[in-house]
Amino acid sequence: MAGRDEQQSTPDDPGTGPERPRRTASRAPGPTGWFGTLGQLDFDIDFFEKLLARNGDSVEVLRTLGELVAKKGDVRRALEIDQRLVALLPNDFLARYNLACSLARAGCSDEAIDTLSRAILLGYDDLAHMEADPDLESLRNHPDFQALLGGE
Repeated sequence: MAGRDEQQSTPDDPGTGPERPRRTASRAPGPTGWFGTLGQLDFDIDFFEKLLARNGDSVEVLRTLGELVAKKGDVRRALEIDQRLVALLPNDFLARYNLACSLARAGCSDEAIDTLSRAILLGYDDLAHMEADPDLESLRNHPDFQALLGGE
């Protein structure tokens, strides 16, 4: 998923998107330290979940949390967050792109392609990134995805 203010996404499966290279599975063993037995990624997710509980409409918190849970590989939670971001920012092409990445990772190919189409209509134009984004791997051979890239 890439997207987000130049955001890219790095999901559990590979994945990077326009803004935040978000979604790259990385599970570091839980180092012990001042934050106990949590690994850094789990600590960060917990921290941003608590911030979100205080302000559920914070775009910045949602974007960061979306990136973190995608990196952790929590496809369900990443999809949930990306849907929330699109509800808050319906005309944000990066939010749409990241949602498409989450949908693709969740196995919702047709919906992912529809969402990518909308992201492009809203201004997303990094087709080279879209073609290489690991989050969109499940769409590579789909004729409609190829058409979005200009291949058909």
